[in-house]
Amino acid sequence: MRRRLTVLLALLMGVVLATLSVAYGRSLAAARYHEMFVDRLQDTSQFADTAQRALTSTALDALRQDLARYSELFGITAAVIGRGGTTWALAGDLADLARPDTAERIAQAALGHQSAPPPPVWPWQNDPLVVAVPVLRGDDVVAVAVTVSSTRQLRADLGRDLALIVAIDVAAMALLVGLASRLATWVLRPVYVLVDAARRIGSGDLSVRVNQASGPVELRRLIETFNDMAAAVDLAHQRQEAFVADASHQLRNPLAALVLRLDALAVGLDETRQEQLRLAREECGRLEAILDELLELATARHVTARPVRVDVAELVHGRVAAWRPLADARDVRLVESGAGHGMVWARVDPLLISSALDAVLDNAVKFTPAGGRVTVHTGADGDVAVVEVIDTGPGLSAEELRHIGDRFWRSPASQNVPGSGLGLSIARTLLSATGAEISFATADPHGLRVTLRLPPAGPDDPTNDPVELATEGSAP
Repeated sequence: MRRRLTVLLALLMGVVLATLSVAYGRSLAAARYHEMFVDRLQDTSQFADTAQRALTSTALDALRQDLARYSELFGITAAVIGRGGTTWALAGDLADLARPDTAERIAQAALGHQSAPPPPVWPWQNDPLVVAVPVLRGDDVVAVAVTVSSTRQLRADLGRDLALIVAIDVAAMALLVGLASRLATWVLRPVYVLVDAARRIGSGDLSVRVNQASGPVELRRLIETFNDMAAAVDLAHQRQEAFVADASHQLRNPLAALVLRLDALAVGLDETRQEQLRLAREECGRLEAILDELLELATARHVTARPVRVDVAELVHGRVAAWRPLADARDVRLVESGAGHGMVWARVDPLLISSALDAVLDNAVKFTPAGGRVTVHTGADGDVAVVEVIDTGPGLSAEELRHIGDRFWRSPASQNVPGSGLGLSIARTLLSATGAEISFATADPHGLRVTLRLPPAGPDDPTNDPVELATEGSAP
């Protein structure tokens, strides 16, 4: 952008400079030529006056001598031509009188018209200066006095002057380009600062403020508005964090009470129900871990992901089994396909991936009508583990697919379905935290296809060193 603005400013300055230089060059050429014309007109008029008095042969001899001295001294062809074409006196090159432009001016002067100033001659032209003045006897034209002057010296002087103008223009243009570059830098520096600040805010650093005192007043006002906007976004983010933190904290109490009631129910249960109770306790433990993760997301700019080598197929099987009772209750078939246990591996945080997969399954089961089907496919694309959740719900249009996953966004056709519009946004945040990706597409013939791409597992070892990865700056 700086280069384009510099080129534009330099081009505008160059056009102005060229316009002024051309006008000055034309004026200079016209002035020089007019000065020469006036000088030759005086000389030619003097010869015409002399010829008017020299109507005898003796006087004509004196006229010829004057013309000869003039031509020898200045190198100018001079002549007095009678009305009938008779040459009264001639000094110089006879060929100059045979030129078409010379003959034309002699003819005009023979009609009583004195030569008018011709257009200026330029260095690349080779036309002489022809001046013709009528010689009168009373009211009749009896002869024409004419001078034909070479413009070589005039053109050489004018060429040097024009070359000097061009050299000055080149130097001035170099200065103007430097000035345009500095001007573009001055104008665009606040823009670059704003772009960098917007990028940092987009990456989650809401503490960024722009302190820029230079630049046009309009951009300084824009900076003030940007800082106000950033402060408002930061305040909203802090309120959102406080809300999520408070909600997470408040959920701990009923969760703790639920765990106590489950412990109390353990007394007197048979083995089958003990197993169900154990599974319920595991779900409560997972929920408690999720609350811890939400609280951490609400109170920190970064979440500490602990990626380990995970059997993705087994993890998906466990989450599908957990969601199958809810799907059955809604008359939705929840099925698995693809690899079996221990076939697909990835290096991810199992807690974050489980939570993200729960959000995707919840969305699929929620929007699939009774009698529909949700298929969870686990496979691999090279070293990358891929999990696809395909439902037979109403699906989304191409325009709606561009907004899915945005926080609080919901399809206009699904406003009557309970939910907050945060589920897929939470999934995207959690997947990003553990280095995974999520994408959305239309399923065939209808429905939604959600694809999770998980980072490949490293060497076959059980290391689980914590890796801190940047996430979005606010809680899902």
